Amino acid sequence: MENCSRTTLLLKMLPWAIPVVLGFPFIQPIEAEQFYRQPHTVTFPGTTDGRIGGLREAGEAFSQSDAKRHNAAIAQPTGDFQKDRNAILAMAGNYRVTFDFEETVAFVKGYELKKPYEAKGYEIVRVIRDDGNMISLQHILVVDGIWEDQMPIKHWRQDWIYEPKEIFEYVGRHVWHTRQLAEAERRGNWAQLVYQVDDSPRYAAVAAWTHRHGVSSWTSPATWRPLPRRERTKREDYDVLISVNRQAMTPNGWVHEQDSSKVILRTDPQILAREIGVNTYTSSNAFQSQVAEDYWNETKDFWAEVRAEWSRIQQELGTFAVKPQAEAGKLYNQILRLAKDAREGQLDMKTAAERARGLIRDSTTNEVSERNSPAEVRGQKANNEH
Repeated sequence: MENCSRTTLLLKMLPWAIPVVLGFPFIQPIEAEQFYRQPHTVTFPGTTDGRIGGLREAGEAFSQSDAKRHNAAIAQPTGDFQKDRNAILAMAGNYRVTFDFEETVAFVKGYELKKPYEAKGYEIVRVIRDDGNMISLQHILVVDGIWEDQMPIKHWRQDWIYEPKEIFEYVGRHVWHTRQLAEAERRGNWAQLVYQVDDSPRYAAVAAWTHRHGVSSWTSPATWRPLPRRERTKREDYDVLISVNRQAMTPNGWVHEQDSSKVILRTDPQILAREIGVNTYTSSNAFQSQVAEDYWNETKDFWAEVRAEWSRIQQELGTFAVKPQAEAGKLYNQILRLAKDAREGQLDMKTAAERARGLIRDSTTNEVSERNSPAEVRGQKANNEH
């Protein structure tokens, strides 16, 4: 790698610096396949002395002012709709994050439960859109950099829509389908739509926020989702997660809980194992949140174009597939690289956005086989959700 510029070196190392949706921090530059075969407990580089992301845990006390702002946002004595909005908006902030996933029960003879997955780091969550009935929250990781003290990496996004008319659903085998909602399913409920690093869809569900026993929380019905990136490149023994997803506000932040079944679809559907996931967001000012703010301010126009292209595909096609090669990681690597090039001035924003739209179009198709048909898969879902 002699005589490589700093930018060239970053591009070569970029695939190892990309997080998975819901939990993959920056890792040291080693071969990806080698990394995936190592034990699942990972932290940021430089944590052997009790430091997280280069900052001591003792330095991230949750300030009283932060606590007052957070608790006031979710405790205002207003109607249910405003309480719902307050809870969603209270998820925005600066956080120390932990991602913990553990398989709990095996249902196939001979299957051995995998080691727990643990990761931690820092993340900002920002409101990038608020139209009253629609709120969009963008997550951006802040991790140890190669040259910089800390660097930003775009993470997942969650959109909240009140009484939506439709949502997208994952129906298996890299296929998403737009489903129209009946009035009874919409009334008084919020849809949570979760998007991956490249703003492609991941999963969505509709449910009501509740504000009982001193806790504001939202719990989904069981919904389908693709394999998480932490497992997609190294496991082929199951095909889909069927998950119940809960988000609840805590005194110092919020928590994202997941109760999932890992299901094999190749013959008669079979649950391989169950897994629980707990992702915590604890308010913290012990990291350089401004680097994430700067990244978003400098790339938000690019990402707006990316979101618009995904929306166009969903609206025009209704049912579409993301090609397996793109779903495996090629697409998000390429789009993140375009965002980086636009930010550093190697491409103008218009050119970067045009190339991103082309990549998305090339990575999606409306040619969905009978095995992937929404009706057929929905029939399986009715019989096999846990």
